[in-house]
Amino acid sequence: MDIYRFKTILAIGETVAVEFKRCGGKAEADTYETVCSFLNRFGGDIYLGVEDNGSVTGVQEKTASEIIKNFISMVSNPDVIYPTVYLSPEVLEHEGKKVVHIHVPPSSEVHSFKKVIYDRVDDADVKVTATGQIAQMYIRKQRIFTEKKVYPYVRNGHLRFDLLPRIRQLAVNRYRDHPWKAMNDAELLQSAGLIGEDLETGMKGYNLAAVMLLGRNEVIKSVSPAYRTDALLRKVNVDRYDDRLIVETNLIDSYNMLMEFAAKHLLDKFYLEGDVRVSLSSVITREMLVNCLIHREFTSSFIAQFVIEKDRMYIANANRAETGDMITPDNFRPNPKNPVIASFFRNIGLADELGSGVRNLYSYGRLYSGKEPQLIDGDVFRIIVPLDDAYSFDAQIGKVATAKLNRKNCGSYCGMDCDMAEIRVLEFLERNPAATHENIAGEIGKSIRTAQYIVYSLKKKGLLTREGSRNSGRWIVKPNI
Repeated sequence: MDIYRFKTILAIGETVAVEFKRCGGKAEADTYETVCSFLNRFGGDIYLGVEDNGSVTGVQEKTASEIIKNFISMVSNPDVIYPTVYLSPEVLEHEGKKVVHIHVPPSSEVHSFKKVIYDRVDDADVKVTATGQIAQMYIRKQRIFTEKKVYPYVRNGHLRFDLLPRIRQLAVNRYRDHPWKAMNDAELLQSAGLIGEDLETGMKGYNLAAVMLLGRNEVIKSVSPAYRTDALLRKVNVDRYDDRLIVETNLIDSYNMLMEFAAKHLLDKFYLEGDVRVSLSSVITREMLVNCLIHREFTSSFIAQFVIEKDRMYIANANRAETGDMITPDNFRPNPKNPVIASFFRNIGLADELGSGVRNLYSYGRLYSGKEPQLIDGDVFRIIVPLDDAYSFDAQIGKVATAKLNRKNCGSYCGMDCDMAEIRVLEFLERNPAATHENIAGEIGKSIRTAQYIVYSLKKKGLLTREGSRNSGRWIVKPNI
């Protein structure tokens, strides 16, 4: 989160979507009440280490990681939050004090904290006990999130239970003590929010999310006749195609098939992040395809596309548009269209925390082609990533061609030896001189250690200096043309 946005939030105070919590060594019970109420209403943001009046008291630096670890464990425990959720807190620094920020998206489920349902009313978390009120919450969510639609005649035999051992292993690979490890099949499906009840009709059973994630192909076709992802290669025969893959299977196998199609037809350009090689094409296509699969509107007749052309690749899928605008890292606010499916993908490690996809697409897209992607939030959601087979970030470092590109992309302060990751940091620090290493890492979608290394490199090149103390100082970006 941008530190200036955080200051604005502190000034405005608590609202229907913002909650401040004092925090000692761990998140208290009322924090989980707020998580529950945000999930049940419109989502929101929780800040641990902030008083009700907006003054920042902070949390101890040495306990921040323990607070986050314990929090993740609690919201993944069905005895605490039910159905469970996957949330990724982050640490902010404000005037030398640490604050734990938790973004909670709206959910398509009705959640409970220790078997009590909470709703958000103004800036308060309110217990909901009346049957009529609870029924209205279910009805409201089913009208918004079509993944919640119940299919009472879908039976176990209609689903691919043979996928569950692989799913458990993927979850354990992501989080060693993941609760799904010890659950039987029925408990896992219930915990993942794949079994529901329509309180308007009284129907109980598997929902649309369960069918799309685990359904047999013929069952998927029955409930969503237009569901298909059409993958096309159009580099030579642009009127038709050079290669084609039609994918009509469950979302998990669809992801693997589409990733293989992308790997077959995209250059895997060399790039080192620190001393670790990163497959730029894999990172970029992963973010594109995950978005296409988990955030689409499955009730639409629009057939999703993944197209690779000579100078660009793009995805297009049906969408419930919110803004109709171009999406950038500066204006993007995470809001999953299918929270159950999105949470399932995060649990098994096929998707990261909400919002990371946009950062990764911008950061790695520049490295892959030297140009920025476009994300368009319309009734058909599109991600367009430029392609340039002749461009090589690694080969151009330190050369005249890179210097020209740097001047074009970042203005007047980049010199001959400034690479694209450093450009992004300089742009960010020029706008946010009080930013911390954690802020920088969040902006460029990399680790704090990588952010620290980039800052060190920029200081060594004379492009960046630090004025003032570690806690209250600011960055100064220097011209070098």
